[in-house]
Amino acid sequence: MSAVEDKILASSKISANSGHSLHKGTPREAFIKEFLEAHLPSTVAIGTGEIIDSSSIPNEPRNQFDIVIYRKDFPKLDLGGGICAFLVESVIATIEVKSTLDEQGLEQAIKAARNAKKLTPHVFKFIQIGYALPAIVNFVVAYAGPAKLETTYNWIKNTHQALHIESPQVKFPERFDTPSPSIDGVFILKSGFLHFDNIPDSMTPSNLRDSHPYSNWVLTKSEQGTLLYFFFLLSNLCIHSASFAINAEKYLTSIPKEEFQLLP
Repeated sequence: MSAVEDKILASSKISANSGHSLHKGTPREAFIKEFLEAHLPSTVAIGTGEIIDSSSIPNEPRNQFDIVIYRKDFPKLDLGGGICAFLVESVIATIEVKSTLDEQGLEQAIKAARNAKKLTPHVFKFIQIGYALPAIVNFVVAYAGPAKLETTYNWIKNTHQALHIESPQVKFPERFDTPSPSIDGVFILKSGFLHFDNIPDSMTPSNLRDSHPYSNWVLTKSEQGTLLYFFFLLSNLCIHSASFAINAEKYLTSIPKEEFQLLP
């Protein structure tokens, strides 16, 4: 994984020669997509587009996500040009890819994550295996960022305060069932990462949790292992699964029930 991380960073230097920001960012998204498609379980797929629930209506403003990880056994709506609308019930995680993370880009990711978490899934659940995701997980992956990871954390706090987003004050183990109020983690290649600490299958030392029971975020500085840990968390999120079906009737409210007839 360390070698793959080096390869991704080296490949990104090619697109850096472009004179247009879109031409810099799109190949970098592709590098991350290729990595995920090659390594994640075959039960999930990778796409690009927006997320809807049964209350969504045509033409209303929605966020586009660079990368959407969704269950392959669920439907999606093809909007053309490789862009899809994904049912909220099918989505496991989203990833926003940033060439160089700054406060403005992080604010955009926080707003998009906040909107995704407001969507309401409707399912019939049959069996739960392992950890149940309390909500869609929203990550940010950056090729570069501020010199100090603490700066990124301060950006999150400042944006939450400006947008009146309250962080939950829930200690363990209850926090396993509590979603992050916006993004769930930021991973800066070759620098380190921070994430909302509500995932049981993480490497957060138990003694740290015991000594700081109400601390929501974990921060790790490291020149090695950022991509590995990102892959570790994503894999665990994909492996934990539930057997459930979409309550499709919630998406059919435009069909008038009073017009149904039974014929002899």
